[in-house]
Amino acid sequence: MKTKNSENDSQQKVAKPKMSLFSVIMLALSSIIGSGWLFGSWEGAKTAGPAAIISWVIGAVVIGAIAFNYIELGTMFPESGGMSKYAQYTHGPLLGFIASWSNWVSLVTLLPIEAVAAVQYMSSWPWKWASWSHGFYANGTVTTEGLFVVFLFILVFTLLNYWSVNLLTRFTTLTSIFKIVVPVLTIIMLLASGFHSQNFHNVATGGFFPYGTAPIFTATTVSGIIFSYNAFQTVINVGDEIENPKKNIWRGIVISLLISIVIYVMLQFTFIGVIDPGTLAKHGWNGINFSSPFADLAIMLNLNWLVILLYIDAFVSPFGTGVSFVASTSRTLAAMTENGHMPKFLGKINKKWGTPRIAMIVNWVVSCILVSVFRNWAVLASVIATSTMIAYLTGPVTLGSLRLHAPHFKRPVKISFAGIMAPLAFVLASLAIYWAMWPTTVEVILVIMLGLPFYFFYENKNGWKDTLTKFRGGAWMVVYLIFMAAFSYIGSTPFGGQNWIHYPYDFIVIIVVSLVFFYWGVFSYQRTGNMLNAKNVNEQVEDDQVDD
Repeated sequence: MKTKNSENDSQQKVAKPKMSLFSVIMLALSSIIGSGWLFGSWEGAKTAGPAAIISWVIGAVVIGAIAFNYIELGTMFPESGGMSKYAQYTHGPLLGFIASWSNWVSLVTLLPIEAVAAVQYMSSWPWKWASWSHGFYANGTVTTEGLFVVFLFILVFTLLNYWSVNLLTRFTTLTSIFKIVVPVLTIIMLLASGFHSQNFHNVATGGFFPYGTAPIFTATTVSGIIFSYNAFQTVINVGDEIENPKKNIWRGIVISLLISIVIYVMLQFTFIGVIDPGTLAKHGWNGINFSSPFADLAIMLNLNWLVILLYIDAFVSPFGTGVSFVASTSRTLAAMTENGHMPKFLGKINKKWGTPRIAMIVNWVVSCILVSVFRNWAVLASVIATSTMIAYLTGPVTLGSLRLHAPHFKRPVKISFAGIMAPLAFVLASLAIYWAMWPTTVEVILVIMLGLPFYFFYENKNGWKDTLTKFRGGAWMVVYLIFMAAFSYIGSTPFGGQNWIHYPYDFIVIIVVSLVFFYWGVFSYQRTGNMLNAKNVNEQVEDDQVDD
């Protein structure tokens, strides 16, 4: 009987369909191209002028360096939602909780930002019959009237996941191609209709660096650039469903990032070149005031059919991304119950529909609260980027610890120069957190810290078992967050600080101190029962997928 069941299990495993490289690339691109392309170029131009093109390259380097580390971890531990578990494997539940909580904060903020994008584009509908939507957005923020529409959109995102995973799959499949084609078509049509090369070097508007070099880095976080690129984890989290994961995980991430870099840089290039020089001379780059950036440009150029297409995409792109991430967000919250530091009812999976319904409802409520506080797209993008970077900090540290303490683990992809790439990724993530600017940096860190009462409540409930050992594994992160909050305040003026440490010397301090925290983190490894779980997951890796 046992042999027969084993044979059946083996046949089912073989029969299970795997994602091809093309499917992986499309999955990543579908996640990457959301509301970021609708607003990122406008926000980048306002912040850094033509130099925002460099910001998009820097953002890609930051995300690429971080993703490089996660490729090894993702192939070592082929499990759903693995990115929320790696830190707990090597450093225990405290660090695992902080990483999971930070990741959840970034995901739960992603839902309102996509809804805000759709509502903001709605507010500028140019047709007489749509005048009722014009009050949804004013003075750079969503109005109270628009806020209720945002709540409704987030609810729709949730309901599309609430009843059926199959419905979700069909919905995202339908939107993927559309989300890629429209930005490319926008670039072609706008460039063909009007291009002003003088915008890139016009002395009257400040030249290529109208506000200096510091805003190049600021724009990377506060203009939604890092947010726009940040979706490689969708590939990592489905690693066990990918055909030939040893090659196709890293290929999927690299190819999708390269394609998205080209699209985003060209969108920024197009936005800068198409704006009327007279408008720039009158208002300057930071005075550009659009509700629906690319649609407004298309209206100015009398491309009426493109205007309609852009307004349609302003629903499709945010809805496609928002609906896709409802599932990830709810499963991330549900997975946090596994370490015993969140209420167990959040992890309950509905047997009929296979979805964590309670977690979805909680996420909807939290999303509505967040967007009530942060009503601006750029601010929400900055919150997402900062909280994501905090979560990602644990990846390079985990990689370094596993190289030291688990050299025998199977590694389908063993990245080269890990001794350089891991600390580099940690440093770049730290800089990106700093670029979010005071007070956003400290506000996000405080939101992360608000999760700790949940952790300590359940520690007390569980009788404070091995609490000191657990604390040693995550103490470096707690101190790190306190340092980053304080340094954001005393840092240079371009990043919202008190200018106690001037630019660019503040970067040097961040780099040096980050390296100290990185190695503190690596050597804070704790051998707990979590490593047994890691070993069990790692043993699922097929031998023919392991690097020689």
